Amino acid sequence: MADVVPFPFATVDELKARWPDFPVGGDAFAEVLLEDASQYILDVAPSAVMAAVGTRRRIVCAVVRRSMETDPELIGVESMQQGAGPYQETRKAINPHGDFYLTGQEKKALGGGRQKAFTIDLLAGHS
Repeated sequence: MADVVPFPFATVDELKARWPDFPVGGDAFAEVLLEDASQYILDVAPSAVMAAVGTRRRIVCAVVRRSMETDPELIGVESMQQGAGPYQETRKAINPHGDFYLTGQEKKALGGGRQKAFTIDLLAGHS
């Protein structure tokens, strides 16, 4: 699939080691997500091929964990509204569909988003 070794960047056991509350029975799903997330990282941050193996492992585990934590009771809430009578409560989960995404720190760790200065000689070949 990819020319990066190892691929995927982490195993289910490595994900479980970083996630004490890993869902029971989620091994097969996590295995598929680890492969998909590894390819996603290469697609959106091609510089990841140059990142350390441990960095790729840590980040793919974080991406997969965020994707699997789609229950609003277990994850962060973007906004919340409460009422008093008759009682009402509204929560909006941060990632309700389990989409893959990289944080700014993760992109930086993978070597992405770095700006480089360059020039182009528009008069090259002209005297």
